[in-house]
Amino acid sequence: MSRLSRAALKARESVFAGGPEQYIGDTYAACPPSLEECVMAMEDCCEEAYEAQHFLRAGTEDLPRMTKVLESERVFYLITESKVRKSQREMVDFIEPTVNALLSRAEQSLNGLEKKAASLKAKIDNVQNRPKQPAVTTAVQKSDARRMNLLAKQRERLEGQVRALEEDIMLLERQL
Repeated sequence: MSRLSRAALKARESVFAGGPEQYIGDTYAACPPSLEECVMAMEDCCEEAYEAQHFLRAGTEDLPRMTKVLESERVFYLITESKVRKSQREMVDFIEPTVNALLSRAEQSLNGLEKKAASLKAKIDNVQNRPKQPAVTTAVQKSDARRMNLLAKQRERLEGQVRALEEDIMLLERQL
Protein backbone atom coordinates (compact mmCIF):
# COMPACT_ATOMS: atom_id res chain seq x y z
CA MET A 1 0.00 0.00 0.00
CA SER A 2 1.41 3.41 -0.91
CA ARG A 3 2.16 6.18 1.53
CA LEU A 4 -0.47 8.43 -0.07
CA SER A 5 -3.30 6.00 0.46
CA ARG A 6 -2.52 5.97 4.19
CA ALA A 7 -3.04 9.69 4.52
CA ALA A 8 -6.46 10.85 5.61
CA LEU A 9 -7.37 12.82 2.48
CA LYS A 10 -10.85 14.06 1.73
CA ALA A 11 -12.18 14.50 -1.78
CA ARG A 12 -12.70 18.05 -3.00
CA GLU A 13 -15.89 19.34 -4.46
CA SER A 14 -16.44 18.61 -8.16
CA VAL A 15 -16.17 21.44 -10.68
CA PHE A 16 -18.10 19.60 -13.38
CA ALA A 17 -21.73 20.30 -14.13
CA GLY A 18 -24.00 17.67 -12.88
CA GLY A 19 -25.31 16.81 -9.56
CA PRO A 20 -23.40 14.84 -7.08
CA GLU A 21 -24.62 11.35 -6.79
CA GLN A 22 -23.47 11.22 -3.22
CA TYR A 23 -23.26 13.58 -0.40
CA ILE A 24 -20.03 15.55 -0.38
CA GLY A 25 -19.48 15.14 3.35
CA ASP A 26 -19.58 11.34 3.06
CA THR A 27 -15.94 10.21 3.39
CA TYR A 28 -16.81 6.53 3.08
CA ALA A 29 -18.53 6.96 -0.25
CA ALA A 30 -17.54 4.59 -3.06
CA CYS A 31 -15.46 6.05 -5.89
CA PRO A 32 -16.33 5.13 -9.48
CA PRO A 33 -14.12 2.23 -10.72
CA SER A 34 -12.45 4.31 -13.47
CA LEU A 35 -11.30 6.92 -10.95
CA GLU A 36 -10.24 4.28 -8.48
CA GLU A 37 -7.84 2.77 -11.03
CA CYS A 38 -6.43 6.23 -11.87
CA VAL A 39 -5.81 6.95 -8.17
CA MET A 40 -4.08 3.59 -7.68
CA ALA A 41 -1.91 4.12 -10.79
CA MET A 42 -0.95 7.61 -9.56
CA GLU A 43 -0.09 6.23 -6.11
CA ASP A 44 2.11 3.55 -7.71
CA CYS A 45 3.90 6.17 -9.82
CA CYS A 46 4.54 8.33 -6.76
CA GLU A 47 5.83 5.31 -4.87
CA GLU A 48 8.19 4.36 -7.72
CA ALA A 49 9.48 7.94 -7.98
CA TYR A 50 10.07 8.02 -4.19
CA GLU A 51 12.00 4.72 -4.26
CA ALA A 52 14.04 5.83 -7.30
CA GLN A 53 14.96 9.05 -5.49
CA HIS A 54 16.19 7.12 -2.43
CA PHE A 55 18.09 4.66 -4.61
CA LEU A 56 19.74 7.50 -6.54
CA ARG A 57 20.72 9.32 -3.34
CA ALA A 58 22.18 6.16 -1.82
CA GLY A 59 24.17 5.49 -4.99
CA THR A 60 25.60 8.99 -5.38
CA GLU A 61 26.23 10.13 -1.81
CA ASP A 62 29.71 8.51 -1.95
CA LEU A 63 30.63 10.21 -5.25
CA PRO A 64 33.31 12.64 -3.94
CA ARG A 65 35.23 9.83 -2.21
CA MET A 66 34.94 7.54 -5.22
CA THR A 67 36.30 10.23 -7.58
CA LYS A 68 39.42 10.48 -5.37
CA VAL A 69 39.81 6.70 -5.27
CA LEU A 70 39.41 6.27 -9.01
CA GLU A 71 41.71 9.16 -9.87
CA SER A 72 44.46 7.58 -11.91
CA GLU A 73 48.13 8.26 -11.39
CA ARG A 74 50.90 7.71 -13.91
CA VAL A 75 53.07 4.90 -12.63
CA PHE A 76 55.09 3.65 -15.60
CA TYR A 77 57.20 5.78 -17.85
CA LEU A 78 58.30 4.67 -21.29
CA ILE A 79 62.01 4.70 -22.01
CA THR A 80 63.91 4.15 -25.19
CA GLU A 81 65.75 0.97 -26.11
CA SER A 82 69.08 2.83 -26.09
CA LYS A 83 68.57 3.81 -22.46
CA VAL A 84 67.84 0.19 -21.58
CA ARG A 85 71.04 -1.00 -23.31
CA LYS A 86 73.08 1.74 -21.64
CA SER A 87 71.75 0.72 -18.23
CA GLN A 88 72.54 -2.93 -18.96
CA ARG A 89 76.12 -2.04 -19.90
CA GLU A 90 76.51 -0.01 -16.70
CA MET A 91 75.22 -2.95 -14.66
CA VAL A 92 77.64 -5.35 -16.38
CA ASP A 93 80.55 -2.95 -15.77
CA PHE A 94 79.54 -2.67 -12.12
CA ILE A 95 78.95 -6.40 -11.46
CA GLU A 96 81.58 -8.08 -13.65
CA PRO A 97 84.64 -7.38 -11.42
CA THR A 98 82.86 -8.80 -8.39
CA VAL A 99 81.79 -11.91 -10.28
CA ASN A 100 85.33 -12.44 -11.60
CA ALA A 101 86.77 -12.10 -8.08
CA LEU A 102 84.24 -14.61 -6.76
CA LEU A 103 85.06 -17.01 -9.59
CA SER A 104 88.80 -16.86 -8.89
CA ARG A 105 88.19 -17.46 -5.17
CA ALA A 106 85.93 -20.41 -5.98
CA GLU A 107 88.54 -21.89 -8.33
CA GLN A 108 91.27 -21.53 -5.71
CA SER A 109 89.07 -23.17 -3.09
CA LEU A 110 88.20 -25.93 -5.54
CA ASN A 111 91.88 -26.59 -6.31
CA GLY A 112 92.67 -26.73 -2.61
CA LEU A 113 89.81 -29.14 -1.97
CA GLU A 114 90.87 -31.32 -4.89
CA LYS A 115 94.39 -31.52 -3.45
CA LYS A 116 93.00 -32.47 -0.05
CA ALA A 117 90.74 -35.08 -1.63
CA ALA A 118 93.67 -36.54 -3.59
CA SER A 119 95.85 -36.76 -0.48
CA LEU A 120 93.03 -38.42 1.45
CA LYS A 121 92.51 -40.93 -1.35
CA ALA A 122 96.21 -41.72 -1.32
CA LYS A 123 96.11 -42.24 2.45
CA ILE A 124 93.12 -44.55 2.10
CA ASP A 125 94.84 -46.52 -0.67
CA ASN A 126 97.96 -46.87 1.51
CA VAL A 127 95.88 -48.13 4.41
CA GLN A 128 93.97 -50.57 2.23
CA ASN A 129 97.12 -51.92 0.53
CA ARG A 130 98.87 -52.78 3.81
CA PRO A 131 99.36 -56.44 4.43
CA LYS A 132 96.71 -58.07 6.59
CA GLN A 133 97.74 -58.34 10.18
CA PRO A 134 96.68 -60.97 12.64
CA ALA A 135 93.13 -60.99 14.02
CA VAL A 136 94.32 -59.74 17.38
CA THR A 137 93.59 -56.04 17.53
CA THR A 138 95.83 -53.81 19.49
CA ALA A 139 95.30 -50.27 20.67
CA VAL A 140 97.35 -48.98 17.73
CA GLN A 141 95.14 -50.86 15.26
CA LYS A 142 92.00 -49.49 16.92
CA SER A 143 93.30 -45.94 16.71
CA ASP A 144 94.30 -46.52 13.07
CA ALA A 145 90.80 -47.83 12.30
CA ARG A 146 89.25 -44.85 14.04
CA ARG A 147 91.59 -42.53 12.15
CA MET A 148 90.71 -44.25 8.89
CA ASN A 149 86.97 -43.79 9.57
CA LEU A 150 87.54 -40.12 10.35
CA LEU A 151 89.53 -39.69 7.15
CA ALA A 152 86.82 -41.41 5.11
CA LYS A 153 84.15 -39.11 6.62
CA GLN A 154 86.37 -36.10 5.98
CA ARG A 155 86.88 -37.22 2.38
CA GLU A 156 83.10 -37.52 1.87
CA ARG A 157 82.54 -34.08 3.36
CA LEU A 158 85.25 -32.54 1.16
CA GLU A 159 83.82 -34.22 -1.94
CA GLY A 160 80.43 -32.67 -1.09
CA GLN A 161 82.08 -29.27 -0.77
CA VAL A 162 83.82 -29.77 -4.11
CA ARG A 163 80.48 -30.57 -5.76
CA ALA A 164 78.88 -27.51 -4.16
CA LEU A 165 81.69 -25.27 -5.38
CA GLU A 166 81.47 -26.75 -8.86
CA GLU A 167 77.74 -25.98 -8.90
CA ASP A 168 78.46 -22.40 -7.77
CA ILE A 169 81.00 -21.98 -10.55
CA MET A 170 78.56 -23.32 -13.13
CA LEU A 171 75.87 -20.97 -11.82
CA LEU A 172 78.17 -17.96 -11.96
CA GLU A 173 79.28 -18.87 -15.49
CA ARG A 174 75.65 -19.07 -16.62
CA GLN A 175 74.97 -15.63 -15.15
CA LEU A 176 77.70 -14.10 -17.22
